[in-house]
Amino acid sequence: MPQALDNTVALVTGASSGIGAATARALAHEGAAVALVARRRERLETLANTIRTDGGVALAIDADITDAHPARAAVAETVAELGRLDIVINNAGLMLLGPVADAPDDEWRRMLDINVNGMLHITRAALPHLTRAAADDPRRVADIVNISSTAGRVARGGAAVYSLTKSGINAFSESLRQELQPQRVRVGVIEPGTVDTELGDHVRAELRSAVEQQTKDMEKLSPVDIADAVVYVVSRPRRVAVNELLVRAADQTW
Repeated sequence: MPQALDNTVALVTGASSGIGAATARALAHEGAAVALVARRRERLETLANTIRTDGGVALAIDADITDAHPARAAVAETVAELGRLDIVINNAGLMLLGPVADAPDDEWRRMLDINVNGMLHITRAALPHLTRAAADDPRRVADIVNISSTAGRVARGGAAVYSLTKSGINAFSESLRQELQPQRVRVGVIEPGTVDTELGDHVRAELRSAVEQQTKDMEKLSPVDIADAVVYVVSRPRRVAVNELLVRAADQTW
């Protein structure tokens, strides 16, 4: 039975766990060949094997996309091995929380590098391929989906720099949407609320209990919920562009 994304190729960053891994599986289920990009090679290979066992096509690429050269190489390898590039999911991200006054400079640098620079490097490298795909069969449209956060909409104390990166993703996505609209390269941003992933594990140990207290009675979103949202966005007919999608846990108030 034909699938919505048959004969397309998708690249997913941060694919070694959480939302990225769930999204890669969901895109493969819909017929896309998937390039899995992250730094943890062993996890990528395990996911790629799972996708292949289920009948899909997957390529594992270990790359540090905070550096422009490995990001360009990851895109080039995707096109060389899988033949084209129709969909880019910029999912790689890091959440390090704490008051501005005593936050280590390294935490800010790491968030800016991963959340912002990684997205920029992959996007720029992918643009010529996406423009080409949008002019070609099977869909005559291409997609960039940037994973943001509710923190990009609602800033809260203790998350200043994380919110800065996510609100920046929102602004970048809207500007890029306007630039690429004539070429039918759609740009969407998905803003997840609280999702049950490894993201909270990155928070400093002395702050982690406060974060856990905020969500202890909440039924968190699953990574699959966000993967479903990604598939919805990229599988719309050519005439439809879903440019922003906010997905909160039903128990979440902020």
